[in-house]
Amino acid sequence: MAGGARELAGYLAALAGWVAALAAAVLPQWRQSSYAGDAIITAVGLHEGLWMSCAAQSTGQVQCRLHDSLLSLEVHIQTSRALMVISLLLGFFGIIVSVVGMKCTKVGEEDPVTKSRIAVAGGVLFILSGLCTLAAVSLYATQVTYEFFRESTIPINARYEFGSALFVGWGAASLSMLGGSLLCCSCPAKEHRGQQYHRPPQPSTAREYV
Repeated sequence: MAGGARELAGYLAALAGWVAALAAAVLPQWRQSSYAGDAIITAVGLHEGLWMSCAAQSTGQVQCRLHDSLLSLEVHIQTSRALMVISLLLGFFGIIVSVVGMKCTKVGEEDPVTKSRIAVAGGVLFILSGLCTLAAVSLYATQVTYEFFRESTIPINARYEFGSALFVGWGAASLSMLGGSLLCCSCPAKEHRGQQYHRPPQPSTAREYV
């Protein structure tokens, strides 16, 4: 029962991480206008993501525009895109594999040892998905930090800083790796493996001779 509860908790955490990673990949707030400095020089807030850039005016209107060309994008944006797509694919397959391998489901194999191994495989997929998300978000954040602190003629309140999507991505990576680790803990113990080869003692049928 404890193993089944651990698997369910790991699956729910990993599923929440995958949904958060999907939200982070879609959101355009990977970097946003910085309001640091003495004065705000513009009434328009700029947001940029992996797929589009948006401008939010002080009146509440938001205008977004998709990135026109893939090849014209900077290298870190293309790399983060690829890593997020790989992360979502790995997480999707992890969801399917984990459902088959969990003890609380009746899908697929009925052998508990085989189901545990399938659950471990799903956990590994979730861990890899979390690592890809972590790499994508950290790479993008590193580039934003570099551009913010490098010497430039651009005023500090006209530069970019971390957007909310980066923090969502870091949380998604943590949940995915935590859930995958819990699923990997469902590996069958040695004593359970040996039970299928253990035979109960046969009752004695010897006759007593007087």
